[in-house]
Amino acid sequence: MNLTWLDILIIFLYLGLTVFIGIFISKRASKNLDSYFLGGKSIPWWVLGVSNASGMFDITGTMWLVSMCFVYGMKSAWLPWIWPTFNQIFLMIYLSAWMRRSNVMTGAEWLKTRFGEGRGATLSHQVVVVFAIVSAVGFISYAFKGIGKFAYTFFPWELSPDTYALIILGITTIYVIKGGMYSVVFTEVLQFLIMTIASIAVGIIAINVVSPEALSAAVPAGWKEVFFSWKLDLNWTGVIDSVNRKIQEDGFTLFGYFFMMMLFKGVLASMAGPVPNYDMQRILATRSPKEAAKMSGIVSLVMFFPRYMLVAGLTILALVFLGPEIQAKDEIFDFELILPYAINNFIPLGLTGLLIAGLLAAFMSTYAATVNAAPAYFVNDIYKRYINPEGSNRLYVRLSYLVSFILVAIGIVFGFFVDSINDVMQWIFGALFGGYTAANVLKWHWWRFNGFGYFWGMMAGLGASLFMPVFFPELQPLYAFPYILLAATIGSFAGSLLTPADDREVLKKFYKSVRPWGFWKPIHKMVADEDPDFEKNKAFGRDMFNVLVGIGWQFTLVIMPIYLIIREFKAMAITIAIFALTSVILKYNWLNKLED
Repeated sequence: MNLTWLDILIIFLYLGLTVFIGIFISKRASKNLDSYFLGGKSIPWWVLGVSNASGMFDITGTMWLVSMCFVYGMKSAWLPWIWPTFNQIFLMIYLSAWMRRSNVMTGAEWLKTRFGEGRGATLSHQVVVVFAIVSAVGFISYAFKGIGKFAYTFFPWELSPDTYALIILGITTIYVIKGGMYSVVFTEVLQFLIMTIASIAVGIIAINVVSPEALSAAVPAGWKEVFFSWKLDLNWTGVIDSVNRKIQEDGFTLFGYFFMMMLFKGVLASMAGPVPNYDMQRILATRSPKEAAKMSGIVSLVMFFPRYMLVAGLTILALVFLGPEIQAKDEIFDFELILPYAINNFIPLGLTGLLIAGLLAAFMSTYAATVNAAPAYFVNDIYKRYINPEGSNRLYVRLSYLVSFILVAIGIVFGFFVDSINDVMQWIFGALFGGYTAANVLKWHWWRFNGFGYFWGMMAGLGASLFMPVFFPELQPLYAFPYILLAATIGSFAGSLLTPADDREVLKKFYKSVRPWGFWKPIHKMVADEDPDFEKNKAFGRDMFNVLVGIGWQFTLVIMPIYLIIREFKAMAITIAIFALTSVILKYNWLNKLED
């Protein structure tokens, strides 16, 4: 692609600005570990929420969403449940507040409040550090593969995708390592604004260029239907025949079964709470439990509409103008490249620079958040706790720089061996996070679950998720989830029941401060005997009702912009009405009842 001088200027000005911000505020970030990793817990909740949304607005995931929307149409709105996107609803309703009440720096440090100081607690602490580092390497590989494919399509120099990825990761790593959490958050807010402007612009272009009649002629029957039966029933024969092969490869033909697996896995994964990455870091960085809940709530509100304006806009441009070309060639097409191809061919010069800068911003947000979050687990939870507890703040921060660099290097090495975005995305969200589920559901809801149970549950889940692709390479990661869950559940129960229960004083303190609902009857009795005024958490019914309402609320934010772009105004009006109703319910039954 031949970028104009204006496009190139916009891109390089943006990259220069982000590096400048990181260096400019680095002194504030380097005061101590709390400032470097959590921004001193002084950043407003809505800024953290926008930052978190920006971190989730990643280029690699957006490329995947565009490819899914192209192939599956409105039904693709369900597919992000594989991550699952509705975990943000569980967080906003109750889990963010529970997590924030610990007042710690990392997820591993949080375990001390649940399991205390014994041998089991130490093992649980160490295994979550291992999980955090493994997942960070996976995310860096995921980002590496996506940004390389993206840059290769646009930039005019004769470099390989991996070379482009190395250059862009290098630039991003400079400002992340130097500026810490302050740098990440404030550049992410800037990045989100750029991405939102670019996304809305693409949506407007698509509406003006693609007529409803042209879109209908370019897609098979059922493409515009959001609901589905047991089978997908989406036949691309005669439209773009190669898409049928893509559907077979994805393993989504039995869409009803796939959906039930997504829902089953998604609910359990959501109840487990956030995995130890940037999402958890934003929760721990808020000023209070109430602000933590509101921070998680604003993520869905601000992220989905602009993101799906972009996804739907690029999708229909590609369907109408690129689809006939794909059909005529009848070759194997890399559908993950639809996003850069659509921009390359259908977005006007001038706006292209802004959009590329915005997508680079989206990539840099996710990558930056991951790189900033992961080193905390090694520096705070391994080096400071076990090796050098008396070290200076300057030493800890400098070690964080080194650990960040090493993690990036390892992630890049793995990225060279990844074939596609879909492969690594399915493994991270389908298998790896599946191994996290059992132990982290039990830690909230069962008093007898102890540190040894957590360690063996996490080890069994992590081991199963790592070895499943080796021994069963043809098994779709989501379909492997029940087996990974079973291994993790057996490890969790065996580890707990074959070892003594945790210190009752630790359990009582945790129960009183976090106030979870679940199977806590013996501990509640002890606490109530000591403090007759203590009231147990009776909000289980209200929380679950709000979760159901919240999932519907969030889903309307996904399909509203798609209906707008494809000009299905009747369906959009119904969706807006549902959004308004669910918003009112959440206002009175969730927001007004938040407490610290």
